[in-house]
Amino acid sequence: MYILTDYFLKFGITVDPVEPEKVLEILAKEELELRAVITTHHHFDHAGGNKQISETVKNISIYGGDDRIDSLTKKVCHNEIIQIGDLLIKCLHTPCHTSGHVCYYIEGDASHEPICFTGDTLFISGCGRFFEGSAKDMLQSLNILSALPLNTKFYCGHEYTLNNLKFALSVEPNNEEVLQKLKIVEEKLKRQEPTVPSTIGEELKYNPFLRLDKKSVQLYTKEVNPTAIMAALRKFKDDF
Repeated sequence: MYILTDYFLKFGITVDPVEPEKVLEILAKEELELRAVITTHHHFDHAGGNKQISETVKNISIYGGDDRIDSLTKKVCHNEIIQIGDLLIKCLHTPCHTSGHVCYYIEGDASHEPICFTGDTLFISGCGRFFEGSAKDMLQSLNILSALPLNTKFYCGHEYTLNNLKFALSVEPNNEEVLQKLKIVEEKLKRQEPTVPSTIGEELKYNPFLRLDKKSVQLYTKEVNPTAIMAALRKFKDDF
């Protein structure tokens, strides 16, 4: 659950507001109007607050890529650009976790890095389960995300970072990037700090699901075909 704010135009946008009371309280405190909801997918832990927001905020726009999303008002498609105020948001269809999953990308400028809200497609050092898609689908979806600028900060739907990194270390025990990231994350957790966001550039160094071309990952899975590697990694992670 995230909030984007525009203090000049006095409005906010929320991503997957599963706790709508908190969102509305924060925006009210900041004297900002809630103008839109963008939803990554229909699962209750992402779209479960939409109905309450739609009942509370008159004529609110609720965006998403799946008709199953509660209170959806505007269905989006791949590469569609949403404009909210001065903000341009690019919709990236990333099916697999769910068939209608969409990630939302905002280009950077001189003062801000690009950002992407990845829902349950890409996690720090991991990816989402294949509930409604195949390994081929996830491969294609992650290829879309890994092609974003390397400095893109991404904000995922869950913070599974520690467990994901432990799995990554089991896949590539000699990967120094995994070891360094694991230490950083453990220290952050001790201080009760969030481990999100990460960047696309960082993930390419230690996320096994983005490293299918690496010999170490191929040896671990005993596969060389990218789709087969993806399927094997997911199976190993599910059993981890």
